[in-house]
Amino acid sequence: MIIPVRCFSCNSVIGHLWQRYANGVAEGRDAGEMLDELGVKRYCCRRMFVSHVELIDSVAPFSVTRPQE
Repeated sequence: MIIPVRCFSCNSVIGHLWQRYANGVAEGRDAGEMLDELGVKRYCCRRMFVSHVELIDSVAPFSVTRPQE
């Protein structure tokens, strides 16, 4: 879905780094290099970035409010 604002394990704020990370990886840079550059050092926080899958485009069509009968 959408990247969480905080790491699930250590509660560090990481959500604001997602766009820079995604742009760097899309340009062909190494994921580990991008995380080092952004200052993400803990492996639990790095896991949040590396394992994230964008599902919002797949789920959004099903979130339409249906009229009650």
